[in-house]
Amino acid sequence: MSGILWTDTDNGWFVFVLLTVLGGAAAMSSGRALAKTWSPLWLILPYMAVLSAAVQFLHFGLFQEELLSIHYYLVTLVILLAVAWFGYKSMRAGQMATQYSWAFEKVGMNWKSR
Repeated sequence: MSGILWTDTDNGWFVFVLLTVLGGAAAMSSGRALAKTWSPLWLILPYMAVLSAAVQFLHFGLFQEELLSIHYYLVTLVILLAVAWFGYKSMRAGQMATQYSWAFEKVGMNWKSR
């Protein structure tokens, strides 16, 4: 697992978890913000592409890891896309249930007709 998700340095797993948690918090906030402004779901892709590049830069700038690694960039992108999608879906389900309470009710991360 050590070469797939994080680099083979002495504290590679710690760095990966630390920066992924920070990036994940930003991804969750971004997903929720996109849903709150009634933006379409596809917009999380460009937002997370930029955020993944920022997280990759933090890996490089703070811990001297490789900057232009497509492999680790894609790993970060997939994780951040999943977290942003979760934030978006949970916020949108709450919005639909609150805004249109006469027509919809919240069911997990989705809504259904009454």
